Amino acid sequence: MLLQPVEICHLYISPGHNFVGHHGREPGTHRMIEVPVIECVAGRGIRDDRYFDFKNDYKGQITFFSLEIFEELCGAFELHDCAPAAARRNVITRGVDLNELIGREFEVQGVSLCGTQECAPCYWMNGAFAPGAKEFLKGRGGLRAKILSDGGLRSNSPVIASEVEGSRGTTSR
Repeated sequence: MLLQPVEICHLYISPGHNFVGHHGREPGTHRMIEVPVIECVAGRGIRDDRYFDFKNDYKGQITFFSLEIFEELCGAFELHDCAPAAARRNVITRGVDLNELIGREFEVQGVSLCGTQECAPCYWMNGAFAPGAKEFLKGRGGLRAKILSDGGLRSNSPVIASEVEGSRGTTSR
């Protein structure tokens, strides 16, 4: 197991979808709500989030986005009044390459997770941030994961260690 320091900077939930089901129309108006703690429920998602019990065996029960990538995006597009919530990801982290967790089981603050795939940016990112944001975020849009064990995640806690299992190909859970 590889121990890697990870900081959870922000946690967000949203009661509804702004983009799913809105193709060809204006996005919805469900805001992202910043919370100090989220409750992760194995196989179901984050309690009170729009993706809780969304689909059986859903690959995006929880989503992650890098604060470092967000800061690069803001710098590249000269965005000064933009919050990480605009990415519509649940967990904003610092200190971990999220792409390295694709296909791996890992643990954060006692919650076991499995990275399933990149949370690929879609054309909505151009509206949420700036024209060109989708292209800028290709390969860096964040991580989608399944929740393997119940537990809570807390933001703004001291840097913690995540255990990253060395084997790949564990996304079949």
